[in-house]
Amino acid sequence: MRFTSKNIKKTIGAAIMLAFCNLTLIAQEEKSSPELELGGALRFNYNYSSWKEGQKDRGGDFGFDVFRLNAKAKYKGLKLNAEYRFYSSGFGGAMLKQGWVGYDFNENNNLQLGLTQVPFGLSPYNSNSWFFSLNYYIGLEDDHDMGIKYTTKSGNWDINLAFFKNAEEMRFGSSTDADPNRYSYDIGSIADNENMAYRNKEVNQINARFAYNIGEGAFSQQIGFSGEYGGLYNLDTKKSGDRYAVSGHYRLNANKFGLKAAATYYKMNPEHPEGQDDRLVAMVAYGAAYMVAAEAATYTLGVSYSVPVDWNPISNVTFYNDFGYMDKAEKDFEDTLMNVTGVMVTSGSIYTYVDYAMGKNQPWLGPEWTHGLGAGNPDAEWEARFNINIGYYF
Repeated sequence: MRFTSKNIKKTIGAAIMLAFCNLTLIAQEEKSSPELELGGALRFNYNYSSWKEGQKDRGGDFGFDVFRLNAKAKYKGLKLNAEYRFYSSGFGGAMLKQGWVGYDFNENNNLQLGLTQVPFGLSPYNSNSWFFSLNYYIGLEDDHDMGIKYTTKSGNWDINLAFFKNAEEMRFGSSTDADPNRYSYDIGSIADNENMAYRNKEVNQINARFAYNIGEGAFSQQIGFSGEYGGLYNLDTKKSGDRYAVSGHYRLNANKFGLKAAATYYKMNPEHPEGQDDRLVAMVAYGAAYMVAAEAATYTLGVSYSVPVDWNPISNVTFYNDFGYMDKAEKDFEDTLMNVTGVMVTSGSIYTYVDYAMGKNQPWLGPEWTHGLGAGNPDAEWEARFNINIGYYF
């Protein structure tokens, strides 16, 4: 073979084409290979509470909040997403926040099965602060239950349809109480002297969430409506009551300014034994239980303003205020109020929330733990908690 310039060009061209084909095959093979992503966080917390005299004498307390591990996997449309959290024993110990397997039919249609977030209200959060909004404490924000969820995007619409067999179930007995060692609030049981009372479990819940998006990028809005309906099985009477909730929600992103608003109504109709008040239910999370009004409306409003900065290592500071009001249907019950003013500081992989949280008949923000969200205390006063949460996310 004579090595002319023409032959050399053909040879080089063939080599380039062969190399390109090989790279394409390798890329396709890598694309179809399983993908695994691991992460997590370590957080610490300082708090100074107005109603804790001993803590005030000490100048507040600083300690461990949570260590969490995250795992995400993907292979040929199949997905896995899990988050396991390790709190101190006083806050429920170790617990699974979420854990589901899913399938992407395409970029706009997805199915999830397992312990997955309930599609209700603004997603993923109806709040800006570390404390979440008032809805979280009655199981209507960042709730996770066991079931199946279908998500689709069609034009400007985000649509979620779901069925949940029950909340997290860790005790598979015939008449066992809901385990209080869980991340999100669910209906359960509460200790009454030496016995358990108000023994209900969430069963057979359906959810639908519709959200319409307007604009994108620096200026965007979302208008949505959510609804849920499910059963309440009482472990003592062996009868099933029911419950439902509806919510209208709105979100605005306008450059550095953000707004989140929601109006929510819920009603529960438990089948309690004689002598237990049907106007109340027990809810559990973080290893403890408290009472909640069986019927109420909540109104939440959160505003935020983000400021990019160049204060090495700080890159962003976000100021916010989240307000919540719980209007209980029973005239004899005292309403609940909550307000959190704070700032989130972003420093690389470290996120710090500095919050001044105030509450009235709010279990986590005052001495009215058991009955704050239930009947309430007519003599309750505004209490405050100064809180700093520091977390390294990896």
